[in-house]
Amino acid sequence: MAGAKQPRRCNLPTLLATISAAALLLFFPRFSPAAAAVEKGRNRSSLLGEPRQWATGKDEAEILAEAEARAGGGGEGLLTRDDGREFASLDSMVQWAIGNSDPDKLREKAAELEWLSAEELLKRQMEIKELMEKLKVPSDAELMKIAIADLNNSSVSLEDCHRALQELLLLVEPIDNANDLDKLGGLLPLIRELSNADEGIRTTSAWVLGKASQNNVLVQNQVLSAGLQLFSMILGYGALERLVKMGYSSSSQEAAKALYAISSLIRDNEHGQELFLSENGYAMLQHILSTTRTNVRLQKKVLSLLAYIADFQLNTGKSQAPSLSNHLFIKSVVEMISSVPDLDLQEKALLAVRSLLQLTSADATDLQKFSGLDDSLNTLRVQLDELTSHEEQREYALEVEILRREVHIVFQQKINQARVVAASHEN
Repeated sequence: MAGAKQPRRCNLPTLLATISAAALLLFFPRFSPAAAAVEKGRNRSSLLGEPRQWATGKDEAEILAEAEARAGGGGEGLLTRDDGREFASLDSMVQWAIGNSDPDKLREKAAELEWLSAEELLKRQMEIKELMEKLKVPSDAELMKIAIADLNNSSVSLEDCHRALQELLLLVEPIDNANDLDKLGGLLPLIRELSNADEGIRTTSAWVLGKASQNNVLVQNQVLSAGLQLFSMILGYGALERLVKMGYSSSSQEAAKALYAISSLIRDNEHGQELFLSENGYAMLQHILSTTRTNVRLQKKVLSLLAYIADFQLNTGKSQAPSLSNHLFIKSVVEMISSVPDLDLQEKALLAVRSLLQLTSADATDLQKFSGLDDSLNTLRVQLDELTSHEEQREYALEVEILRREVHIVFQQKINQARVVAASHEN
């Protein structure tokens, strides 16, 4: 992190003008500490533009006292204007104060300051500095520390635990904050909360982990590192183990967030995919596909993740992936092609089957796992023929038909290869 900002040099007239503008905070009610005080229970605006709740049970006075006690704060807190927007810095606040003040009164106050003695001027500066310190709010790192402390505090209420996780959900969006999560001690509490008895705590914890590790190799490896996994497994809460278990949840929201976190952790990460498969992750995916009460949206997420895993295996030179060749698993994916009249779902199923076929060996036994594929492809062809008669769906139906034919060709090629292999064995 960058150190504290160096003080800027300025000439005396500029200094006096700045002090005069800041002095308005003492002379006018609109700039008074009471008017500018942080509203109890709330901190600065969130990334969504709405006020965020303090992720702690601490009261306002305690938080402001901590902020005031910071030595060499390393940056200025964001201050809020009358219209609700934030100042980027103290300088911008002073400029706004000058622009929104009565010019005559401003000149009058500046004239008064010109006649102040050095001792009086220093006293006035100290008063303004103290006021500015009181108006500071905690930095992102400090807010993360507060939230993490709440997660580690067994006496904190369930409501405060929920607020701590919601705060972290916003704070880990910037990659720098996500990278600081482990240094601030936040990863282990988040992994631990994946085993919480409360569904909302488990779900949001998975969401935070997913957001922090998305497109972030550093955080992926921190969560998946051998040391952390070993330590976590001893304590009974390995991250992927917990997330895979959450995938079996009857709550579609919990299962969806578990899938989101898993996808974020293993995307472009070969070690992560190996760990996922070693945890029988494919069985969890098969469970979601074959469970009739599962919603279509969740099934689409599974098929997308499956197609990605299979494609990644192909791109890394793997010709086969035994863990992705389970008979029931393949059967569930094949059935998705024709069981639900949802073109988006059927397209995702076709993409997954195409990749799985390419990972399958040219052995007749392996191909038997796709025994219902011909029937599913023919059923889909009939559906697509009907859809092409509807103007609004014709173009998409034609695109899916092209993919369907491609899958059929790959399947036939595999069958022909298997026949050649079988014939060579007979000879």
